[in-house]
Amino acid sequence: MAVIALIDGEHHPAAVRDVLDTLDLAGVIFCGGEEKLPAGELDEIYGRPVRTGPEEALRALAAAADAVVDIADEPVLPPSAKLRLAALALHLGLRYEGPGLRLEPPAYAPVPFDGPKLAVIGTGKRTGKTAVAGHWASLLRERDPVIVCMGRGGPAEPTVARADTDLEQLLAVVEQGGHGASDYLEDAVLAGVRTVGCRRVGGGLTGAPWHSNVPAGAALAAALPGTGALIFEGSGSCIPPVEVDRTVCVIGPGEPEPLADYALLRAQLLLAHEDAAAPPGALRFSLRAEPADPLPDGARVALFTTGAPGCEGIEPLVTSANLARRTALAADLERAAEAGCDVYLTELKAAAIDTVARQAGERGARVVFLRIRPVGVDDALLELADA
Repeated sequence: MAVIALIDGEHHPAAVRDVLDTLDLAGVIFCGGEEKLPAGELDEIYGRPVRTGPEEALRALAAAADAVVDIADEPVLPPSAKLRLAALALHLGLRYEGPGLRLEPPAYAPVPFDGPKLAVIGTGKRTGKTAVAGHWASLLRERDPVIVCMGRGGPAEPTVARADTDLEQLLAVVEQGGHGASDYLEDAVLAGVRTVGCRRVGGGLTGAPWHSNVPAGAALAAALPGTGALIFEGSGSCIPPVEVDRTVCVIGPGEPEPLADYALLRAQLLLAHEDAAAPPGALRFSLRAEPADPLPDGARVALFTTGAPGCEGIEPLVTSANLARRTALAADLERAAEAGCDVYLTELKAAAIDTVARQAGERGARVVFLRIRPVGVDDALLELADA
């Protein structure tokens, strides 16, 4: 097994040489440090060719290697720097090994489809992946796209949702023991395209699920009559485990997940929330909330979200950001009943169907779904699909 060794000058060269002599080397990369480094050329000090500039050197050496072995240490390579190099190694298809750590590059299954295969992934949960995927599908409507979703509440077997899926059908899913607000159902209702729902369980540091049926879902979507493009939607920071042509990564606010750089490296387009820390080249965008259907004049509105932006021009009597917090949501629903709300405007997420929509029905209130639309991304998404 050929490996690329990461070394530093904080170790005595003799100690490093002894370890390097035990490895089948594809290359050696010097990451910095000079505390124990004598004067002279690095090639002479370590008795073999040595490259500098870790990221550039990793890319240059990757084709001849199977793995990266990290024998450097702090302060040259603190944990954050190690994870950045690990992310790059994994992106290049190399295993990353260090003391107490072994990371394998995720596997991606081929998809039996000749048309565009696109993906929307994110740096974490609630970044706007579903909004971006659904909007991308609406922009590509003439190509008859199918969205393939993976979720923690997805079906045990890949399931097709029709483009005309409605509230009655979502309630039927709940009655049958399913998750009526699964992302594939949200996409079908709000984007108005066919979708395939899949399940995933667990999520690794590089976005690989422990288990998923996405490859089977991809094959199902590809076989649907008239499919012109496939859009794979990630779940949380999990990445759909299938091969795609182009990837969008949505960067949310807050601290990035460990090894988030891996997701960024997979993407050809980075979309960053207005308040997110973003790398150079990322396209800034915003999310706009709007009712999917017109509200009646004089409606007494209760608004239920997971924390989405408010709707411009709508002043709800009751506002709840607790769709994903069921105990607090119960109290908010009581407030809506006491206020006499007759329209429940809700995101199609979390407890929207099994709790909010059910209670709306019991109280004679109308349910209107809230669509979250990304603003400022249309040209970039179309260009990426055309590429």
